Amino acid sequence: MLKPVTSFANPTIKRLRSLHDKKGRRAEGLFLAEGLRVVAEAVAAGWAPRALLLTADAAVHPLGRSAARMCLETGGEALEVPRELLAKVCAKDNPAGAAAAFAIPDTSLTRVDVRSSPVWIAAEKLKDPGNLGTMLRTADATGAGGLILVDQSCDPWSVEAVRASMGAVFTRAVAQAGWDEFRRWASGAQLVGAVVGADTIDYQAVRYAAPTVLLMGNEQSGLPGAYAAACDERVTIPMAGKADSLNVAVAAAVLLYEVVNQRRRADPPDRHQPS
Repeated sequence: MLKPVTSFANPTIKRLRSLHDKKGRRAEGLFLAEGLRVVAEAVAAGWAPRALLLTADAAVHPLGRSAARMCLETGGEALEVPRELLAKVCAKDNPAGAAAAFAIPDTSLTRVDVRSSPVWIAAEKLKDPGNLGTMLRTADATGAGGLILVDQSCDPWSVEAVRASMGAVFTRAVAQAGWDEFRRWASGAQLVGAVVGADTIDYQAVRYAAPTVLLMGNEQSGLPGAYAAACDERVTIPMAGKADSLNVAVAAAVLLYEVVNQRRRADPPDRHQPS
């Protein structure tokens, strides 16, 4: 049964609000996800909320009931809160009915097998949480294994990154590693670097093998020369306008869909013939 709470002074409310800060996430070992649909997707993927907030409407919704049941059965705390209080926790004027705290998982690269997916995204010194979340969302859409963060990147468990992922943070692998560890991990795959400049080929001219790891550079400085040199292929996306590059998340999406489409052409999906 959900416990009704109306005060911002409630300890659980304060804990969830603290998850907006990296210091709070580290102290609690938790991260915050917002929205009934996103929370329901997390539950469906096997993630148990450590704490759950639901508005009255969400509490009687089938998705809300399912999330509350999993939360309580696994020892979490489920609260019914007014929309105004949820808005303060989420720092949004119009929260989507729910917020939940989940345990931050182990992001060691040793837990990820490069052979478990035909394609991965890797990003070096990614700084924008919106780009991080968008790349995870595209990884989910294309069936990629997930996102490997190389060197010092932004926090994948920030509210902004989780929000931008639209639930993909719960369905795709997220790992963090330094360059040397990443290079050893990727040695069993075709490593393709996205590079602007000379010594590159058109991204559509490459035949992508399985598994492929697409390595994207930092939003401002791009991929370091030594990292690009270590790649099996260095590709570029042709630019017809005055801009010399795309947003890193957009570029990752273009490359991911090229990998997917090459495989679709090699093994086209069955066409259903109407009777």
